Amino acid sequence: MPVELVKNLLKQKEGIRLEFKEAKEKLPENLFESICALLNREGGSILLGVKDNGACAGVAPELIEKFSSEIATLSNNKTKLDPPFILFPYTVDIKGKKIVHIQVPSSSQVHKCNGLIYDRSADGDFRVTDPAKIAELYNRKKAHFTEGMIYPALTKKDFVKELFPKIRNLIKSNKPNHPWLALNDEQLFVTSGLYKKDYQTNKEGFTLAAALLLGKEEVIQNILPHYKIDAIVRKQNLERYDDRLTIRTNLIDAYDLLMGFIEKHLPDKFYLEGSTRISLREKIFREVVANLIVHREYTNAHSASLTIYKDRIEILNANNPNGSGPISLKNFLPFPKNPTISKFFVQLGRVEELGSGIINVERYLKLYSPNSKPEFVEDYVFKTTIPIKTEGAVAVGVGAEDAIVSALDAVVAAGIGGGASGGASGGVSGGVSGGVNEGVNERLVKIISMIKNFEGIKGTVISNKTNIPYRTLKNDISLLTRLGIITRKGSKKKGGYHLTENFKGKFAH
Repeated sequence: MPVELVKNLLKQKEGIRLEFKEAKEKLPENLFESICALLNREGGSILLGVKDNGACAGVAPELIEKFSSEIATLSNNKTKLDPPFILFPYTVDIKGKKIVHIQVPSSSQVHKCNGLIYDRSADGDFRVTDPAKIAELYNRKKAHFTEGMIYPALTKKDFVKELFPKIRNLIKSNKPNHPWLALNDEQLFVTSGLYKKDYQTNKEGFTLAAALLLGKEEVIQNILPHYKIDAIVRKQNLERYDDRLTIRTNLIDAYDLLMGFIEKHLPDKFYLEGSTRISLREKIFREVVANLIVHREYTNAHSASLTIYKDRIEILNANNPNGSGPISLKNFLPFPKNPTISKFFVQLGRVEELGSGIINVERYLKLYSPNSKPEFVEDYVFKTTIPIKTEGAVAVGVGAEDAIVSALDAVVAAGIGGGASGGASGGVSGGVSGGVNEGVNERLVKIISMIKNFEGIKGTVISNKTNIPYRTLKNDISLLTRLGIITRKGSKKKGGYHLTENFKGKFAH
């Protein structure tokens, strides 16, 4: 969690990846020089409201919103930071003091602040003016971040056009006022770092990151013939597999496919965080899947794999290591292997701040599988092991599903269909007061109503018409399918969702 990251940082001294700055009445004048330097070197963290000796002075609460807005706006402003690299700081409370954490990844591009290049050393930020040093900086970025390789022949026609509205919906669901939403496609490519110019060779075009995030399957395979992600279940048949999914599609869809595979083969537990029900399975594995996708070295032919065993899940991923050996919260310093892809996933809401993965997995695994501890080992093949003890795990609803079905029956009794030719809106209203308040999520009622009135409707259409985020919708559809309420019929392209005959029978009364 963010507060745990900041507490760990406050125990350290300022260095090449950590900067403390006081911020009493305004943002520090040299703030973006530090941001530029961190982007150009190894990335790191800037803590506003902290003295040079690590003492918390705090930021005035009334200035928090203003500071956050200014940082997001200026980091997206080419005249201040070129190329832009949008940053969203967050605030934590440390012993009654408000501290603003700006997490700055290492970038695959060379950035300028107010037209000048800055780099970072253990002593702080320094201006780079020597042409040989500037060339060295560009060469180091090229060698380390292969996601930034430019493919001049790659065009927008090589991308999956259906992904663009999906991306914008995900961004809007995550941050309704996100500045990227005001950009057209061409501006979005440049701002996100998916289209860039190499100022040494004068070559420009879409990057490898753009191909991986948005490319058609045949395009990705043409660029990276070895690219694939294997999702495997080996609970009974250890020599081969019980189930297997081979993924060769773009990274946006690959994330959904992997999460769906995990949902299919791993149980969930009923858990309340405060008064909100959360999915422990999703909390843990959204981090695992995102890390597999975001931090992979894609030019390495070693395929990525996620294997589910009876007692553990193992994830293997080709890696460009920043060190070697086991990683723990005590020795962990976040370092993105693909900063452009990572940044893109952050804007979609599929990744939180850099470094949140290890913290969230450790935190929620204790609840999902008591007395289990995950293992993260950095090397040229990064290995993650998630131990699981499923004896006490309860699939969503094996305790709660009966209550959901009973409440949905109440919704039906209240008239979800209502017999009205105009739709189910009246029935839904009745159902919400009669059943949803008894514990059924209102989303389920919306989904059932939509499917009843538009048999064969696609998931994307349901998402658009109900304003339910697509990933949330997939989880709800999975639950309703398991409950025997809905089913999918037809091919992948032309098929859609229908109510089951058994559930339709409830409307006959």
